[in-house]
Amino acid sequence: MPQSRHQAPATQTLNHLSFPAPDLEATTAFFEQQLGCTVRRMGAFNFLKHQGFDIVIEDGRLHGLSAVDWPHNFHIGFELPTRQAVVDLFERFTAQGVRFTQTLHHAMRGTRFFCEAPGGLVIEVNTREDAQVPLD
Repeated sequence: MPQSRHQAPATQTLNHLSFPAPDLEATTAFFEQQLGCTVRRMGAFNFLKHQGFDIVIEDGRLHGLSAVDWPHNFHIGFELPTRQAVVDLFERFTAQGVRFTQTLHHAMRGTRFFCEAPGGLVIEVNTREDAQVPLD
């Protein structure tokens, strides 16, 4: 029987995120130093690992990009296990001068904040520990 157009194959796994950066090293350093990724530098690409998930950052200058124009509200998210872990990271980012697009707040889906990596990529850091609506 043919598979439905709306059903993913059983063996399909989301395994990486890939994006260009106008400053490969600054963006890589943010992910490594601020978010705990491990890095393997491969010339014009840096391969990062975060808890078994791959993040590929490409040197945008290879495609003539001096800036990346991210779509409005596009972001990637990192989830922490507790509200206190989110608060602690927010305080560390604040002390280190990380730029926030939305400061620490509690929403229906849990405590979160949004910050910017070099090059303008917006990153959400959240927890579901205190979510009002379970998302599992």
